[in-house]
Parts: sequence; structure tokens; C-alpha cells
Amino acid sequence: MAAELIINITFNETRIALLENGLLVEFFIEKKNDKSIVGNIYKGKVARVVPGMDAAFVDIGLDKSAFLYVADVIIDTGMYEEFEEAGTPVEANERIEGVLEEGQEVIVQVSREAIGQKGTRVTSKITLPGKLLVFMPGSRHIGVSRRIEGEEERKRLAAILKDVAPKGFGLIARTACEGKRAEELAADLGFLQRMWESVQEKAKRVRAPQNLYQDFGMIFRAIRDLHSHSLKKIIVDDVFVFKKIEEFLKDYLPEEECDVVYFEEREDIFDYYRIEIEIAKFAHKKIWLKSGGYIVFDYTEALTVIDVNTGKYLGRKGLEDTILKTNLEAVKEIAYQVRLRNIGGIIIIDFIDMERRESRESVVQLLVDALKKDRIKTFVYPISELGLVQLTRKRTRENIVTMLSESCPTCDGSGYVKSRYTVCYEVLRALRAACRKEEGRQFNIHLAPEVAQLLYEEEKTSLEYLENTFGTKFNLIADPELGIESFQVEGVY
Repeated sequence: MAAELIINITFNETRIALLENGLLVEFFIEKKNDKSIVGNIYKGKVARVVPGMDAAFVDIGLDKSAFLYVADVIIDTGMYEEFEEAGTPVEANERIEGVLEEGQEVIVQVSREAIGQKGTRVTSKITLPGKLLVFMPGSRHIGVSRRIEGEEERKRLAAILKDVAPKGFGLIARTACEGKRAEELAADLGFLQRMWESVQEKAKRVRAPQNLYQDFGMIFRAIRDLHSHSLKKIIVDDVFVFKKIEEFLKDYLPEEECDVVYFEEREDIFDYYRIEIEIAKFAHKKIWLKSGGYIVFDYTEALTVIDVNTGKYLGRKGLEDTILKTNLEAVKEIAYQVRLRNIGGIIIIDFIDMERRESRESVVQLLVDALKKDRIKTFVYPISELGLVQLTRKRTRENIVTMLSESCPTCDGSGYVKSRYTVCYEVLRALRAACRKEEGRQFNIHLAPEVAQLLYEEEKTSLEYLENTFGTKFNLIADPELGIESFQVEGVY
């Protein structure tokens, strides 16, 4: 599957689109003043231990302390000593107060950026990704990427890793390891060892809080992580970045057959590749399926809910057949959208209820297969009797929809606003309260045109009743710049 990276540089914003066979499958965006810190390593200081949460807050030099959960702690028996030494993981039943104390210095890595009301999360289980391997100080885990499917190749790579792994350090073979010789893996390991040694050396010299290691910027991080996904071409519209990418490939991925092209057309690069049209669709909550069915996305801070509906699809056989076909079609679109929109955390899919067990099983199996294309770790749980399927997908940053939008100032992000009738009666109650406080006063009421029209046409008698009862006068002032829920009652002196 041929893949291309399209990179758009616009002043203080960088956008990257991953195309597979011409189809947009992943999208990244970064602003100059909002660069990702995931993967960065810090020497931090424990600011507060919270026994009730079995966690600690660690000062790593950000505006707010980062959150460190007890399960993400490695007891530091040698983090600053010779390279061969390593820490030991905290046992599952240990409490945070027995592991960390206020003022203690720790080496941590950012595992998740601040998302919504949730702060930055860190771990002392460090992982350093290389070209072929992931290096894990303080771990003894040996693993092979799940995208390498051949059993013999998996066994071969696992044997090599067990042979070359330093004592007390874990290794994972990335997808790019497939078919590589032991010498190539050892060379990548040597590079990662030297990188970790430099982190340790800096940790000895500096006081917390201090940054010890900064991961690649978004562009080079994307190239590093995607080069094993049949990446054949990188197209960029900035000549300076173009030259930097050429240098990066020469130094970091010299054997990879990947062309770098400078885009010189006058047309915008994302318009040229029809990416801008696809980005505009991120704002749509409803996505139509080819059959006439549709799926709807609803986002909350805790989870994402995806609802499947038959819509205009009537089918040609029975109801069960119509439902099954809609659900199967929805599965492919959901897997694609989850990856494209980078939806993480808990995801609940409300499939249309299916009577037959084999129908439910086929839908879940297709979902599992469709998600294998996703490089982010995702788990699928069995379908419930209500037709609900729960997914968990690793979340390290905001989803694309959230990054490209902000809460509506009128509805505060709920997706709903009060009806003009609701606001109309709120205005009448406010007028009655104002009249009781200041009887005989004249009032100006600034409000949305549609609410003003309703008061004039349908509630005119209510206004006249208040005027006659309290000896007052109302002036309705329609302001097109006001949202439907906004109004102001002011006394006229």
C-alpha cells in the first residue's frame, strides 16, 4: 500500500496529511506556540503526594504539575548510576506513599498531553523509539510489533532481542524490523544506548525541574514513525523544511527508498491533493454511508459515542438483513474515522440491534480486522445484548475535531440552544421581577430579533398586562448581534 506524506507549512502552523493510495487516513496539526511534548523526558520534583488517588503531582517546569500514577512508577535503584543498572517496577499492590515523597527528584517522560480538564500525564517507565527498536530502561520486557504477523519472523526477532538486550533493559521490535539482520538491530540499539547515557549524564548535572530529552518535532516524528508503513514519498511546500527533511533521511534513514519532493505549484498544496475538502468534513457529526444509512459522532470529555442508523436504506430482504448490512458498512467507516480523527480513550458504538448471534459476531470480527490498519493500540470488547461495543484506544493528544474547533459561545459546547419560546418566557419573568423592584420605571430590552418578534406577535398581551399593572413602558430593541439566549433589561432614567 503506497503511502505519501503531504506537508503544508503556513507561518506559525504546520499540517501533515498521510495518504494511502490517495486516501487521507491520518492528519496532524501543530501550532508554533503549542508544540507537542509527548515523548519528552524531564528531571522533575515531586510537588505533592496524594494517597487518596495513589498518585503524585510532579513539577517538570510546566504551568501545572504533571500527574504520575503509582502504576507508572519505577523505583529508582540506579537511574543515575552506571548504564547496566536499572530500576525495578512498582508492585501492583504498593501504595504511592511508600514509593514517593515530596521533594524527591524523579526522571519522567510525558505519556499524554493535557486534554480538556485532564492535566499532563507522565511515567517513569521510559521508552526511547529508534528506527528499528524501542528501548525501555528499567524494564525486562521483550516484544515484537503486532503488525509483524509471520510467526517464524516473530520468533526470530524475539530471539535476537533476547540475545542483544542489556541486563535490566527491555526492547520492542518495531514494524521496520521485519527482515532486518541482527547487526542492523544491534546498531540501532547502540544508538539508543548512547542516547540514554546522555540523558543520564545531563540528569546528574542539572537541578529539577529540567528538560533532559526532547523528542523530534512533529514532522520528523511523523517520518520516523511512519517510514515502515510503505512511505514512498514526502511532498512539502516549504523549501527550508524540504532541505531539512533531505538531511534527516540521509542521516537517520539512509537505506529507505523514500522520495522527497518540493511542491512548487501556485495552488495550495492541500487544495491540489483535495485534502482541504476532507478536513472540512471533520466538523460534521453525521456521516452518510453509501447505502443510505449513517453514523453520528458525539464527543464528551470521558468518552466518544458513535450511533449507527439505517437512515434511508430499506434493503431488499428482511429487516435482519438490512440491519446487518448497515452495521457491516458502518464498521469500515467507523474504523476509518476513528483513525483519521484520532479519537482516543473510551469509544462506545451503538450498533443497530441484531437478533442473530452470528450477525453480532460477524460485525465484531470485521471491526477487529478493520482496526488492524491502525498503528495506535486499540482493544475491542464483545458486543452486549443491547448492541453496544466498547473500544479503548490509546490517547496521547486531543482528537483532531477538538484541535480544530472550540466550544460554541452560545451553547457552551452542548450542541443545543434554548428555544425562542423558552427565552421569551425568561424575558417576561425578568421584566416582571424588574417592575416589582422599580415600579413606574421605563425599560429597554435588548434581545435577539427572533425573540423580539415572538414577543410582539404572540405575547403582546402579556407585555400590555405588565405595563398596565406596574405603570411602566417597555421598548423592545432587536439586536442581530445577540445570540438567541442573550438579552438585557435596563432601566431608563
